Amino acid sequence: MSKKMKITISPSGEIQMETIGVKGKKCLDYIEVLKKLVKVNVADTQLTQEYYETENVVSDTESAEIRLD
Repeated sequence: MSKKMKITISPSGEIQMETIGVKGKKCLDYIEVLKKLVKVNVADTQLTQEYYETENVVSDTESAEIRLD
């Protein structure tokens, strides 16, 4: 699943941001991105279930060779 930011701006100017596909504490990095983009202060943070999940990272550079002689 790709990682996304869903940003909603209300008529009053309130900005809400939700991360999608970002597991663990990495989602907090996206808050920093939003703050830099629009120069806002964060008033509230609500953590979703994805925050408590771990991301499985598979690297294609790792390999192992097993030989039985």
